[in-house]
Amino acid sequence: TELSSQKKFDEIKKANQAAAKKLVEDQFSSSSEDDDEDAEVKQGKILAKTFTIYTSQTDGDASELERTRQYMNEAFQSGAMTCLICIASVKRNQAVWSCCGCFCIFHLVCIQKWAKDSLFLVSSPLTDDDFGKKDYPWPCPKCRFEYKRSETPSRYYCYCGKVENPTLDPWLVPHSCGQICEREFKPSCGHKCLLLCHPGPCPPCPKMVTTTCHCKKAKPVPRRCSAKEWSCRLPCGRTLLCGQHTCENSCHAGDCQPCPRVSKQRCICGRQTAERLCASPQWQCDQVCGKPLPCGNHTCEQVCHSGPCGDCPRSGKRSCPCEKSKFTLPCTEDVPTCGDSCDKVLECGIHKCSQRCHRGPCEICRQEVEKQCRCGKHTKRMPCHKPYLCETKCTKIRDCQKHQCRRKCCSGNCPPCDQVCGRTLGCRNHKCPSGCHRGSCNPCPETVDVKCNCGKTVIKVPCGRERTIKPPKCKQLCSRPPTCHHSTQEKHYCHFGRCPPCRQSCQKTLACGHLCPVSCHDQALVKQTGLHQSAGPWEQPSEPAFIQTALPCPPCEVPIPVECLGQHEVSPLPCHSANPYSCKRFCGRLLDCQNHTCMKECHHVTKLNSSADGKKVGLECSRCEEECTKPRPSGCPHRCVLPCHPGDCPSCLQMLKIKCHCKLSILYIECLKLTCADLKEKELLISCKNQCPKELPCGHRCKEICHSGSCPLNCSQKVKLRCLCKRLKKEIQCSKIQEGQVSLECDALCKEMKRKAAEIKEAEAKAAIEEEKRRQQAELEAFENRLKGRRKNKRRKDEVEVEQSSWQKYKNLIMLPVFGVAVVMV
Repeated sequence: TELSSQKKFDEIKKANQAAAKKLVEDQFSSSSEDDDEDAEVKQGKILAKTFTIYTSQTDGDASELERTRQYMNEAFQSGAMTCLICIASVKRNQAVWSCCGCFCIFHLVCIQKWAKDSLFLVSSPLTDDDFGKKDYPWPCPKCRFEYKRSETPSRYYCYCGKVENPTLDPWLVPHSCGQICEREFKPSCGHKCLLLCHPGPCPPCPKMVTTTCHCKKAKPVPRRCSAKEWSCRLPCGRTLLCGQHTCENSCHAGDCQPCPRVSKQRCICGRQTAERLCASPQWQCDQVCGKPLPCGNHTCEQVCHSGPCGDCPRSGKRSCPCEKSKFTLPCTEDVPTCGDSCDKVLECGIHKCSQRCHRGPCEICRQEVEKQCRCGKHTKRMPCHKPYLCETKCTKIRDCQKHQCRRKCCSGNCPPCDQVCGRTLGCRNHKCPSGCHRGSCNPCPETVDVKCNCGKTVIKVPCGRERTIKPPKCKQLCSRPPTCHHSTQEKHYCHFGRCPPCRQSCQKTLACGHLCPVSCHDQALVKQTGLHQSAGPWEQPSEPAFIQTALPCPPCEVPIPVECLGQHEVSPLPCHSANPYSCKRFCGRLLDCQNHTCMKECHHVTKLNSSADGKKVGLECSRCEEECTKPRPSGCPHRCVLPCHPGDCPSCLQMLKIKCHCKLSILYIECLKLTCADLKEKELLISCKNQCPKELPCGHRCKEICHSGSCPLNCSQKVKLRCLCKRLKKEIQCSKIQEGQVSLECDALCKEMKRKAAEIKEAEAKAAIEEEKRRQQAELEAFENRLKGRRKNKRRKDEVEVEQSSWQKYKNLIMLPVFGVAVVMV
C-alpha cells in the first residue's frame, strides 16, 4: 500500500511540475505578439490576392472593396465577430441574422428581442386610442435602418438567403452555404454576384461590358461593369437650357450645369429689365399686375404674370355658405345667406349642424346621446362631444407578466408596463434602466476603459468585461529599469508582469581575463529542491517551484592553442582546461638503434641537452629490444645474427642448399657467393654439369648440359620420313621435318597400286549390292510360301531346306577386301 501511494504521489508531483514549467514558459515568453503579427500579415496577403482581379488587373477601385475586405477578415478570425446587442462573440454554430443595410451580424435571438423591445418603446408614448393601430417600424442597432414589424426575423438563413439552417462546415466561411451568392448588385446592373456565399456587401460587378463615354463621342471600349461610366476628357458640346450656348466642360455624367453667362432679361410681365444668369431667363418682379378686369370694377391682383388676366373672380354664379342655393349677382355685391338649415356634418361625424345658413365654422355637437365607456361595462347619457370614461380599473397583467394594468376604463389593449425594471445587470455594477419587461435584461450600456501597463493605450469595453478581456497591445517601449547588471535592457513593448529574461551577452570579466560570452544569467529561473520534504500526497508544497536568482558565470570556453606532451600537434582547447595533454598517438621519436620509434602513448620527454633537437629520444622513451630487421642482400634468406643495431649488417657466411636447373641434383653453395654473383656466374654455379633430361617438342631428349630456361628447338636427331602410301622411306634431320622444309612424295608405282586398290573396292561394292538383292528375293519367296496355308504341314521333314550360316553367305564379301589390301601393301 505504501509503494502504490508513493508511486501515485510521484506521478502527481511530476504532473504538477510540468504544469508549473509550462505556466512559467507561457508567462515569460515574448513571442506571442510576434506570432500574432505574422498571422495578421499572412491573412492580409491572402485577402490581397483574393481581390487582385478587382484592383490590379482592370480599372477597379480598391476603396469600394474595403467593406467587403473587412467583413471577410472578421469572418476568418476566430471570435472577431461580436454581437452589438449582447456584446458577445458570434460562434460558428450559433444562429445569426445580418442587416441588409450595414451587413452587421447579430445573434438571431438577440435581434428578435431587440425588435420586440423597440416596438414597445416606440408605441409606449402613444395615446390609448392609437396604441396597436399602426405598424411602427424597428431600427437596426447599428445603422438605424428601419424594418417593418412583419420583417422581424424568425428563421436562420445563410448570407445569400438560399439555405435555411446551413450546416457547419470547417472548410467554409462560418454561416455560409458554400453556393454561389447570386445576389443582385447594388445599384442594379443586370448581373449577379459570382463569389461564394459571403458576409458583407458584394464587391463591385466584375463583368466586362462594352460602353461608350458620357458624351457618346468616343468609340465603345470594354470595361468593368462597375466602372462602365467613363469620360473621354473632350468638351461636352451639348446645348444648354438657355438654347443659345453649348456646354464647355469636359465629358461628364448627368445633366449639364446651368449656363454660367450673364445677360439682360425682362421679367414675365415685361415691365422691368435686369442682368441675370442665362440659365434662368424667366423671372418675376415684385409689382402687382393692376390691369383692369373685364368687369370694369376691379383690377388684377396677381403678381407679375404672363398672358391675360382672366375674368373677375366675383362674376358668374356664386353659392351661399351652405352651398344649397346659387345666386347671379353683380361683382360689386356679396352673396347673401339662403335662410335654410346648414346641415353640414359636425366633427363627431354623426350629427349635422342645426343652425341656419351661416358664415364661418359650425359649433361643437351639443346633442345628448347614451354613450358606453371604453371598457364596455357602463353606459351614460351625456353630450356627444364629451368622451365617457368610467372609474373601473383594469386588472389584466401587462406584457411584463409582473404588474397589473390598473388603468381606468381600459379597452383591453393594455400598454406596456411603465415601471422601471431595476434588476442588477450582468456586469454586477449597474441596474437595468429599461421599463419592466419579460426575459433577461439587455447588456449594460456603460463602457469601461481598459489600459495597458503604462496607461498610454486605452480601449473601451462593455461594463463587466474588464475583468476577463485581455489588456490592449501597447506599441510603446517598456520603460522599466533593468533588473540585471546591464545598464540598458533589450527593447520590448509595454507589458504586464515581469519583464522577459535579458538576452544580452553577460560580458563579465572572468578570472582568466576573458569576457563571459553567454546570455545574461542574473535573473535565471531555478527549481527549488530539498527545502521541505512533504509528509505525503495530501500535503501541498508551500515553497514556489521556481525562484529567480543569479547564476555564476560558466567556465571560460575561449579557444587557446595548446601543444600536446609529445609535441605532435597544437589544438585549441577551452580556456578553463588549457593544460598540456596527451594526443593519444604513438610517441614516434627515433630510438638509439636508428631503426625503430618509441611506441609509447604521447608522453612528456625530458631534454638531455638544451641545444638538442626537440624530436630526439629522452629518458622517458622505451628501449629497443627487437632483433635486427634490416633487409638482407637480394637472395639471402638468413637474418642478421646481431640484435637491432645501427649501420650495415655483416656479410652472410652460411651455406645454401639448392637444386640445379634440371632439379635432379642438390648443390651446396656459399650464400655470399650466390648473392654477389652476376647472372652468368649464377648460371654456372647452379648447373650440375650433366646432360639436360628434358624432352623436346619433337619427343627427343635435349643434348645440352644442365641449363636454365627452355631447351633449344633445333633437334639434330635423324628420323625416317615416308610417303603418303607408306611405301617409300628416307632418313632426315628432325629439325628440318619440324620446320616443314623436306617432304617425300609418291612415285608412279605408288599411284598404280592406288588405282588397283580402288578397282577392287568398287568390285566388292557391286558384289555386296547383288548379294543384298538375292537375299531380298529369298525373303520374298519365303513370305509367299507362308501365304499358301497348310501346305507346309504336308511336306516331308526331309524336304525342309537347310538355311546357310552367316559365314557361308558373306565370306566372299569379307575376303575380297582383305585380299586387296594385302596386295597393295606388298
